[in-house]
Amino acid sequence: MILSNLTLQNFRIHQHSSIAFSKNLNYIVGGNGEGKTTIIEAVYFLCTTKNFKGASDIELLRFGSEMYEISGVFEEKVIRKPRIVYASQEGKRSYSLDGKVINRTAEIIGKFPIVLLTPADHELTQGSPADRRKFVDSAISQANSAYLNALLEYTKILKQRTALLNIIREQRRGEYLDELDAWDKQLVHYGLQLIRWRKSFIEEYNLYVGQAYQFIMQNEELPRMIYPVLQNENLEVDEIVFASMLQRRREEEIRRGTNLTGPHRDDFIFLINEKNLKTFGSQGQHKTFQTALRFAEFFYLKEKTGKAPVFLLDDVFGELDTKRAVRISDYLQTIGQAFITITDFSNYRFLFKGQNDKLIRVSKGAIADE
Repeated sequence: MILSNLTLQNFRIHQHSSIAFSKNLNYIVGGNGEGKTTIIEAVYFLCTTKNFKGASDIELLRFGSEMYEISGVFEEKVIRKPRIVYASQEGKRSYSLDGKVINRTAEIIGKFPIVLLTPADHELTQGSPADRRKFVDSAISQANSAYLNALLEYTKILKQRTALLNIIREQRRGEYLDELDAWDKQLVHYGLQLIRWRKSFIEEYNLYVGQAYQFIMQNEELPRMIYPVLQNENLEVDEIVFASMLQRRREEEIRRGTNLTGPHRDDFIFLINEKNLKTFGSQGQHKTFQTALRFAEFFYLKEKTGKAPVFLLDDVFGELDTKRAVRISDYLQTIGQAFITITDFSNYRFLFKGQNDKLIRVSKGAIADE
């Protein structure tokens, strides 16, 4: 899958930018605040219907403008043209694909598989369990629409169950407890689907992570991911086990008014040479693991979807030592099309730029190709 063209109108600092991309590496060069990351932001937006920075539509709208528009052209076996339009007067954003309005995000996730590597990825190895769950959920969802649908259903159930727990805390009535039993069955049903898919994913994904890590480091360090399901790696979770866990914590859940058991509380542990990376890893090991996770995601999605994902690297080389940066630059040659933002190409002479690669300079939202 190739992104051949991107057009931005009144999106952040870009008044009107139209960019034709190379099928290989695209180096997007510009100083801070000049609009280079906005290009990465727009590509991610088209592929997912979401802004990876969590910005509101008003924040994305160029000052003094009443609407913004992002459109792209993807080349697969056929040409696909996604488009996002926001009108401030209506307070409404719409997403369309090939002229057809799309109302559900689930209809887009996986159509344009995407991988994003940014400095914020330090949260993957050093942040909270929620950061790691988000990463795993995103990777599986892009490759497996059934997983995405189960995840959406499970999330709805959690919201309904939370509301009911708070009602029961205030009113101890039998019919509410019967209703809670019904929600428990749904929680177990969809929760088990998520657990089984996650277990299968981690077992397979370890191969991709190992290959990526070894390419970057070329040493004896061995990475591994483990999934201690419901806090017990050796426990085989089935309907009976899951239901009994819910029963044991029911009173506590009612007292606290929240869901305490299920895959929404999962964590994933990263190891280097069987030592916990979060506890014992050096900064270099953290950065290498984070990068390996994203390269692994690229090759995993490519195999599962049959499409080469869009690969975005936003300002990552500034935080890497030269050795790791050179290896990652070499690794990019195996990717195909990728989009890399940097502040000044002359500061990164180790970066490989082939004859078919492209240098795109961005200054105050204006584009200049080289």
